Amino acid sequence: MITENNPRPLSSALWRGFIRKCPDCGQGKMFNGYIKVNDNCGHCGLELHHQRADDAPPYFTMMIVLHFAVSGILTVEQMFSPPTWVQLVIWLPASFLASILLLPHIKGSLIAVQWARKMHGFSDEKDGYTAQQID
Repeated sequence: MITENNPRPLSSALWRGFIRKCPDCGQGKMFNGYIKVNDNCGHCGLELHHQRADDAPPYFTMMIVLHFAVSGILTVEQMFSPPTWVQLVIWLPASFLASILLLPHIKGSLIAVQWARKMHGFSDEKDGYTAQQID
């Protein structure tokens, strides 16, 4: 049985969340659409409806994407000094696409962290978690 001494594995949960699969079984889909979380895992039945990712995924996404975008803007400016419109043509679409592609993966990872750390209703008693072997 999973106890405080034997917690849910964070590393495998993070990977499963990143690939948008159930953090428990790794088989069922976490999302129904772009970022709408399923109420339950279709494979193992884990309840996902009580997750509280809220505003964290967009903040983490912006932090990651903007670090790369600002670094890229400064590097291109230092090396080539292009006109402002060239920088905008490069970095606005790149930032938009990176944000759109990264957001569901970050949200999945954050939900998986909540599950692994038994936060927000993901405790053993409430989600019907059974001690299955992970990893």
